Amino acid sequence: MKLSAARAAALLAASLLSACIVVPRTIMTYDPACRIVAREMTLQAVQVASIGGCANQACVTLVAAAAITGLASTVVSGSIAVVGNAVYWIERQGQCQPPPAAPMPIPLPTAPAPAMP
Repeated sequence: MKLSAARAAALLAASLLSACIVVPRTIMTYDPACRIVAREMTLQAVQVASIGGCANQACVTLVAAAAITGLASTVVSGSIAVVGNAVYWIERQGQCQPPPAAPMPIPLPTAPAPAMP
């Protein structure tokens, strides 16, 4: 039995494809301008399963399911990260304490010039 090129490519892709999802993750960062530790959301890809050893229509179904799941998790997690970062930005603005301005130097009094006779 010979495999067509398209079928062989699909089989190879299915065996190498990992079922990944994207999840939002909160990290702590230091903001030197405000002198505070602030929170920030990032996206992280996580492998939840691996597709291997499938044949025919089962491969197509698994690849489609993995693609849809990955895309949906990216959209949902991206939305959560955008909203979370907006909230964290507002929180940061409320806590921000910029360093005090450098004090203005006090001018020293100058001695009057000696009078010429």
